[in-house]
Amino acid sequence: MITILLLALIYLAFISLGLPDSLLGVAWPVMRMGWELPLDFAGLIAIPISGSTILSSLISGFTIRKLGTGKVVYISCLLTGGALLGFSLAPSYIWLLFLGIPLGLGAGSVDAALNNYVALHFKAHHMNWLHAF
Repeated sequence: MITILLLALIYLAFISLGLPDSLLGVAWPVMRMGWELPLDFAGLIAIPISGSTILSSLISGFTIRKLGTGKVVYISCLLTGGALLGFSLAPSYIWLLFLGIPLGLGAGSVDAALNNYVALHFKAHHMNWLHAF
């Protein structure tokens, strides 16, 4: 029973990884009008997010060994949640660029940590389901 609850929690965490990308896509047309920016400026926000995601993925082995999977996921969720809260309160576009850094760091770390945990503790079909979510 505990295994099923743990897997359900991991699946929910993985679902939350994809939400920030789609939320920005939905919110940007309205946000940009308030700041009088062109539609294509949304693409620039992807640069710090992607760069930070890559960086955190590259150092994930070290951070998981040093802190453990639970702490990495916890800290990553705090980073991601804080960045998303910051996105909603951002007074200007430049803030979105800076907030993309913790958003990417959190997303890359939680992705790598959960992938690693499922690969080590569950059967292969759970990894397939994880990525289906």
